[in-house]
Amino acid sequence: MENTSIREAIKERYATTVKQSRSCGCTQKANYLDPEFIQSAGKVAGYSPEELQSIPEEANLGLGCGNPVALAMIKEGDVVLDLGSGAGVDAFLASKSVGESGRVIGVDMTPEMVERARENAQRNGYHNVEFRLGEIEQLPLESASVDLIISNCVINLSTDKPKVFQEAYRVMKPGGRLLVSDMVLLEALPAYLNSSVEAYLRCIAGAIQKEEYLDAIKQAGFEEISIIGESHFPAELIAEQPILKELVREMQIPMSEVQRIASTIVSMKVSAKKALPH
Repeated sequence: MENTSIREAIKERYATTVKQSRSCGCTQKANYLDPEFIQSAGKVAGYSPEELQSIPEEANLGLGCGNPVALAMIKEGDVVLDLGSGAGVDAFLASKSVGESGRVIGVDMTPEMVERARENAQRNGYHNVEFRLGEIEQLPLESASVDLIISNCVINLSTDKPKVFQEAYRVMKPGGRLLVSDMVLLEALPAYLNSSVEAYLRCIAGAIQKEEYLDAIKQAGFEEISIIGESHFPAELIAEQPILKELVREMQIPMSEVQRIASTIVSMKVSAKKALPH
């Protein structure tokens, strides 16, 4: 898979996701984002019903694998950057913690996602949140400009993960913090998944080994790297993920194999810091 074709496929898929989330659900194809799946995925990812009820309904597309905001210890006045902000679910949750004196910046490379997030912000009066179109490998932000960086199952979609962490380090203020939720592998995936663009789109073929992921954070310059949580997604939920459901059916993957693959994938929550100058 060429990096450019993967990036374009990701943008197309997530643009389609936004459009279909507004469809009537009248056809099999249109019902891409089943409300019951979104609810189940949100619960497994770690969002409380109260959190999801406190933000615009159209911000939650069931695409995350964790709840970084709950673990980030956001302070009033912080400038928070959300890498791959999607329709805005984590950015809106973070906005409540930074208060009027703080700011949340979401960056996403899919124009339709940014448009949806901006609509959600404007319609619901989020004055301390903004969304920028851009790639997380080349962030549209000044160096040393943010206090906290969060991300939720997005860095796995990048074909250059070390560059993502290098950029995160660049835009972070000295003493700043990183808190990401992402998918990592405990062992190599089967070759047929590694070569699948569809699997890549759902953070599976894009996932790398746990040690490699942590090393990319370290090599970028971060310190005090700590795993603060790991969890497995139930195989049944993975199999019901709308995109993967198509993949499982098309490749005729038996449930026993889905369960085996699920046991090798974990949702990992990692924190790190950018040291203060000596």
